[in-house]
Amino acid sequence: MKFRYISDKIYNESEKNMKILLVEDNEMVAKGLIYSLEQNGYQTFHKTNVKDTVEFLNKQTIELIILDVSLPDGNGFDIYKQIIKEKAIPTIFLTAKDEEDDIVKGLELGAEDYMTKPFSTKELMARLQKILLRQKKNVIVEVQNIEFDLDKMVVYKDEKEIVLTSLELKILHLLFLNINKVVTRDEIIDKIWEWTGNDVNDNTITVYMKRIREKLETDIIKTIKGIGYRIDTK
Repeated sequence: MKFRYISDKIYNESEKNMKILLVEDNEMVAKGLIYSLEQNGYQTFHKTNVKDTVEFLNKQTIELIILDVSLPDGNGFDIYKQIIKEKAIPTIFLTAKDEEDDIVKGLELGAEDYMTKPFSTKELMARLQKILLRQKKNVIVEVQNIEFDLDKMVVYKDEKEIVLTSLELKILHLLFLNINKVVTRDEIIDKIWEWTGNDVNDNTITVYMKRIREKLETDIIKTIKGIGYRIDTK
């Protein structure tokens, strides 16, 4: 299986129309999300309550669920505990609340992500794509003539492997997981601390990015001045 990003969409050469279930009782919110999901090539199913959702999940196989917490006949947490967790379906919780306890509860249950209304549809799509990439095996993301095998953690240029240090590879991996989205310098600094336990500064990040670019010998990594870095698909 091989993914290519094309104009902010995931194109899956062997499995088109990936199935997404949206559980949302607000008609206006649902209509906008369904449109965006279908525009991005996802086969979208929509339910508005707990009862219909449980019945649907007992019959259908779904790749990912976007699940509103507040529903007319119950809540999304109950659906998750009752059926979704056992099926191990990646789930993004949606809620109109921004209470910390709700956010923590959703993530502790095992949800992949959590978004508070109102939210950017573009941001939701980016998070959804990232989750689906993590779930798939043998994923290769291709940008220009650079290919990154996300599972094997190997980078190729024109089918020839590029040798990177462990830390350079992890930084590049972080950028590829956030295609078309800026990864801030602070995020990279925090990740390096997480990976190595070492404190680094802006100058260190600049040096690492310079080395990675020299080894790739391409311009796929864009500098967003004063903010961070981004890899674009076009």
